[in-house]
Amino acid sequence: MHRGGVYFTVTAGSFRRYATYRVATAAGVFTNTVFGFVLAYTYLALWSERPRLGGYDQAEALTFVWTGQALLAAVALLGGGALEDLQARIRSGDVAVDLYRPVDLQLWWLAADLGRAAFQLVGRGVVPVAVGALAFELALPSSPVTWVLFLVSTWLAVVVGFGLRYLLALATFWVMEGTGLNTLSTLLNTFFSGMLLPLTVFPGAFGEAVRTLPWAAMLQVPADVLLEQYRGAAAVVSALAFQAGWALVVLALGRALQAVATRKVVVQGG
Repeated sequence: MHRGGVYFTVTAGSFRRYATYRVATAAGVFTNTVFGFVLAYTYLALWSERPRLGGYDQAEALTFVWTGQALLAAVALLGGGALEDLQARIRSGDVAVDLYRPVDLQLWWLAADLGRAAFQLVGRGVVPVAVGALAFELALPSSPVTWVLFLVSTWLAVVVGFGLRYLLALATFWVMEGTGLNTLSTLLNTFFSGMLLPLTVFPGAFGEAVRTLPWAAMLQVPADVLLEQYRGAAAVVSALAFQAGWALVVLALGRALQAVATRKVVVQGG
């Protein structure tokens, strides 16, 4: 089978695998929806005092909330996903088998994570947004082009998220227990992606700085694409280029760390 066909098969298999977890998916939908309501009413209180906080009106702010709930599992903002399996395989030594496969380790796990993300976007993302749209006045776009651009931005967000989590997974070559690193990653994702508050709320140099970090590419940018905050084609292209740039950076770092890990480190447990 052609290499590209192998990765497509891995993606499709990962999608089917996560589709079998129906109870977990239903529980995730419920959790995302409840958390969405908690955030939505918090935002309503904030925006009633500051109607244009962060540059959003109330409907746009609420749309930001429910977009975050749609992307939370797909982008793995709270961690988890296929790379937890890689961490376990590194700890057990089973990664040695993966390294003997005639495929690239990073691309294999990226393919698996894309399949997971595709299912989570559909399985856990659509219902919370639909519920949010029924309960609140949202500023969802009517243009099909905006929705296509949002899907492109979401795909880039997933790749950036994968790249950051892949670095953490590879750290398991040196650190037997990765719980602390995973917890730190979740905290960074929660705060710097815009999951709790849009990054445009933060003022001054700090706000400008956090909007240049890779975590901004995971939620803030896709949400702003959906909300049509980028005026004009050049601004949209610049936003997508920002995501693509960070995707290339974190993937390149992952490839470099992978080379060091597989060359210098004795597989733990092997």
